[in-house]
Amino acid sequence: MQSFQPPRRILMGPGPSDVSPRVLAALARPTIGHLDPDFQALMEEIKAALQRLFNAPDHACVPLPAPGTAGMEAAMMNLLEPGDRAVVAVNGAFGGRMADMAGRAGATVVTVDHEWGRPVDPARVEAALAEAPTKVLAFVHAETSTGARSDAASLCGLARKHGALSVVDCVTSLGGIVVDAAAWDADVIYSGTQKCLSAPPGLSPIAISKQAQAAIRGRKEKVRNWLLDFNLLMAYWGGPDGSGGGGRTYHHTAPINALYGLHESLVAIFEEGVQAAVVRHARMHEALVAGLEAAGLEMLVEPKDRLPQLNTVRVPDGVDEAAVRTHVLNAWDLEIGAGLGPLKGKVWRIGLMGASATPWHVRLCLTALCEALAAQGVKTDAAAAVAAADARLR
Repeated sequence: MQSFQPPRRILMGPGPSDVSPRVLAALARPTIGHLDPDFQALMEEIKAALQRLFNAPDHACVPLPAPGTAGMEAAMMNLLEPGDRAVVAVNGAFGGRMADMAGRAGATVVTVDHEWGRPVDPARVEAALAEAPTKVLAFVHAETSTGARSDAASLCGLARKHGALSVVDCVTSLGGIVVDAAAWDADVIYSGTQKCLSAPPGLSPIAISKQAQAAIRGRKEKVRNWLLDFNLLMAYWGGPDGSGGGGRTYHHTAPINALYGLHESLVAIFEEGVQAAVVRHARMHEALVAGLEAAGLEMLVEPKDRLPQLNTVRVPDGVDEAAVRTHVLNAWDLEIGAGLGPLKGKVWRIGLMGASATPWHVRLCLTALCEALAAQGVKTDAAAAVAAADARLR
């Protein structure tokens, strides 16, 4: 074997995003023990920073030792028991995954299915909640497979009205658009580090309300997933009394260096300002869309429902979408994403996340995409596309 030397890529797909040099440098700092006093101090800083980022001052906030999917599994496995009813809104691939996990937890799952590319319809969700007592309402705030944003405040409000706990997938939204656990009155929110936080994949920040914690403590049987059992996790992350003020019970060997990277990414977003980061993502999105439309391309999602950090572009008729992705990767070292499920072969997914949401990324993406389309005989004007983007950046 030889040492692996990865190529230098520009990451503008649905995740991961580009990792900044300061986060990469943090990952290379000396490893210390997961019960070292200095590491325990870092743990407390991370918990407090996640409470601030989620705006979840009354929630327990910890980073789970696995990617964003672990947050989804932790939510479902901790809250649901056999016989519980779960209503899951499905408007893309990750809503479907939520429903699958809820079923694996033994719940009776009712899905509210939507057309891909559309936001979740609160009226249809309320009708499903009104049919029978429900333990959990789950939905995706920012659907990564389509680029559609749903109204989290309205949906969480419906859950509370009908006596259900809300589970909100914010994997793609955290750090890119407003995420507000307190204002939404959300019970469980989870995310991932590899999207708008621009840290490497491998950790899943999660926020759990007092109501959700009480439901977990009141379970009739053990959580089916040992690693993600919240009661066991908090004996390590929260301390023996759950307050985070004392010693900790060993649960797992924490991914020390990955947590260094998360900590540095949190330092960076607070240095910029969370609201400033939200505005930056919105500006880059507006510029990219202006350039794409100047190049004759169309977006999948209606303007009012679009995610600024995940832009879904329709593939023109007659274009080999995979060949376009291959061209921009080989010629420009640029990664963009393909469609999933019913959108496979029909869209590209272009990420403007975290460190990948800059004017330079917008201009490079437009130039590379126009070149790749021209190679297939599609007439585009790259200069006009970039000029249209630049006009929105002034």
